[in-house]
Amino acid sequence: MQGMSERRYAAHVGLSRGAIQKAKSAGRLVLFADGSIDAAASDARRTATTDPAKQRQDSGDAKMKPVPDAALSAVGDTLRENGLAAPITGGGTTFLQAKTANEVLKAQERRLRLQKMKNELIDRPRAIALVFQLAREERDAWVTWPARVAALMAAELDIDPRRMQTVLEAQVRAHLAELAEIRPGFR
Repeated sequence: MQGMSERRYAAHVGLSRGAIQKAKSAGRLVLFADGSIDAAASDARRTATTDPAKQRQDSGDAKMKPVPDAALSAVGDTLRENGLAAPITGGGTTFLQAKTANEVLKAQERRLRLQKMKNELIDRPRAIALVFQLAREERDAWVTWPARVAALMAAELDIDPRRMQTVLEAQVRAHLAELAEIRPGFR
């Protein structure tokens, strides 16, 4: 036998024997007269006729771009948010975990798009403006309240209406100042 057998050539290139048989029948291998495989010539022909995207890379020769830490942490965050196992810090992310995170994100995106189409989502800037407007109207109502009720309360308690209004206004303003320190958290 001048060249290599199918099994030996399969081991040489790191493919299955079935893949070598397919390549042989497709004419991507160079054969000697006895039917054995010319390894050097076959390697060159396979390289020339095979789509580079479909070629296997040896782990030692592969020059893969490093995945940014932000992308890895986003994968972990997405998996944790959905109750799935996230990669251990420093242990890296497996392809399956990244693919799962991608599918989860796509499902979330589709759900949001559907909710938007059904008008179930709230426009954040509009919601903030409405809350601000409501809070301002509430504050304005409280600021004018002492002037409306002071005379009635003073008559009922038989005290000076002007003094009653002054005390009520001071108390209402103090309470509104406390409420103004509360900041709604819109995430």
